[in-house]
Amino acid sequence: MSLTVSLRTAASGLQAAQAGLRTTSDNIANVNTPGYVRKTIDQKPLVVGGMGMGVEVSGVKRITDQYLQMATLSANSDSKRWGTVSEYLDNAQSLFGDPSSDNFFFSRMDNIYSAFSAASDDPSSSLLRSQAISNVSDFLSEATRINTHINDLGSTVDAQAKADIDRANDLLEQINRLNSDVSRANLANADASGSENIQSQLIDELSTIMNVQVQQRTQGGVTIRSAEGYLLAGDNAAKLSYNRTDTTMSYIAIEPVGGIGQPQAITITGGDLRGLMDLRDETLPGLSDQLGEFVSRVTEKLNAAHNANAAMPPPASMTGRDIGMDVDSAATGFTGSATIAIVNQTTGVVQSSVVIDFDAQTMTPGGAFSGDFLSDLNNALGGGATATFTDGQLTLSAGAGTGIAIDEGTSMKAGRAFSHFFGLNDIVRSNGVTNYETGLTLSDNHGFTPGDAIKFSLAQADGRPLRDIAITMPPAGSMQDLLDTLNASATGVGLYGTFSLDANGKMTFAGNGGGDVHLSIAKDDTKRGTDGASLSQLFGLGVSERSTRAARFTVDQSLVSNPMKLALGKLDLSTAPPAASLRPGDGRGALALAGAGDVATAFSAAGELGAVVMTVSRYAAEFGGSIGRRAQA
Repeated sequence: MSLTVSLRTAASGLQAAQAGLRTTSDNIANVNTPGYVRKTIDQKPLVVGGMGMGVEVSGVKRITDQYLQMATLSANSDSKRWGTVSEYLDNAQSLFGDPSSDNFFFSRMDNIYSAFSAASDDPSSSLLRSQAISNVSDFLSEATRINTHINDLGSTVDAQAKADIDRANDLLEQINRLNSDVSRANLANADASGSENIQSQLIDELSTIMNVQVQQRTQGGVTIRSAEGYLLAGDNAAKLSYNRTDTTMSYIAIEPVGGIGQPQAITITGGDLRGLMDLRDETLPGLSDQLGEFVSRVTEKLNAAHNANAAMPPPASMTGRDIGMDVDSAATGFTGSATIAIVNQTTGVVQSSVVIDFDAQTMTPGGAFSGDFLSDLNNALGGGATATFTDGQLTLSAGAGTGIAIDEGTSMKAGRAFSHFFGLNDIVRSNGVTNYETGLTLSDNHGFTPGDAIKFSLAQADGRPLRDIAITMPPAGSMQDLLDTLNASATGVGLYGTFSLDANGKMTFAGNGGGDVHLSIAKDDTKRGTDGASLSQLFGLGVSERSTRAARFTVDQSLVSNPMKLALGKLDLSTAPPAASLRPGDGRGALALAGAGDVATAFSAAGELGAVVMTVSRYAAEFGGSIGRRAQA
């Protein structure tokens, strides 16, 4: 070996050692640098003609384990997803207050029953009556506040999702640009670890926003793909979009290059985006729905008790709630009987009465039902009172010096007695449909205007769209005809799920495949009759309809203005004139209101709880517990 060759061989060793020292010093300098990955040199023996001629440094590489790296990215995505959900649920939980405080939301419900219990001891006390009404109003106002703030959280979630998409697009652009730097360095056998470290940090951040697949390219750099394999970065960076409307589920899509074609929805199973979309589409609306279900059942039982009561003096008129349908449809399907009494407002003596026997289909006086309920009722009242029906509301008005009192008797439809079904003596009023148990049967007229349309948006469980379907209301026919139209395979939703009507007239949609299909209302131009509700309003279809329910309740303004109108007594039909059927100081009705929280109630599935039968007091405990458990999960 010549001296020159020996020197060159030695020099190659020095150069390799120098390269090793550079990488080692860089490693030491960055020992506390977040995201820095330790690197080493690749070296191999230099052989010429079978003889060793020194050492060759073939490149600098980072010391990484691809399997561990992918596991870390997956863990980052999952951690961020559930961390986001927990953070927002913790905020939502705080809206209900401290369980140890008197201001705790569910404690306000207990205050209602305590106030009515106190009023039963002295029904003539205006102060005790006012306190009971104030407690009801306080409970409803707090429910409205909570519901409003939950919806505000939804708006915040929307804004955060949009910001995440902007950041994800920026990260994909940077990752894609760094691919060029890494590839050029690799071609020149230069150190690309700096660019690779930066790229790795960007990928780590991207994984906290959304789950991705990362593959190393042979020429250097990475390829980023979605869960199902759509290219997000590599040779070009994709542009992502956040797609949503106020009434439909959200999803992430890749925008078409040059704006030609349709966006391609992609699967998001992890990261901040998945958590935010879960919150927006399922968790927060589910919480609002559960709050609405709870408040509606609390008010339902209060109204049931109050409609079974009577005030002294009796009111000159009673106006019901908007039932969302025509009066003849509403009056059909009752069983049992009820009595409407015209009572002297001074003496409490019954002046006249009408017994409505739904089983026998008769009114006494009056005779058999003719098919026109309002006409039959006015005929039976004989001028002592009048019945009108406007804007979905039944009104009974008595003559001068008299008032209306109702004994609901054995009457029943969809779990509600006569006065309660029409809401004639409700203590709590609502500005829309809040009970979706309509009482309609398959043989009843559907009542919707033929030709009016409703547009459904069908999506997969994760929000990716399946199809939008517009359905027009069929010609006049039965509820069965309406269901057949909705469930038609060719023109309805039959390929994706089924609508059904239960024994109480509640319509529900069940997706094929065990709930993998989600239905939203994109647009609803239907109306039942001239003054009725739309299809989605009447049956509570869609997130936007159900998530605002808790904010629709207020105490009847006439009771707020005059607490003495609160019905705390009972109509006694066992007495005959001149004995009074209504007496001042009767507190039996107040006891019924005080016990309303202990009456078993059928709750529909909402939020975290399925369909159950329990008291509202028990449901309150389950509801409060479920919120806390999810926030801590």
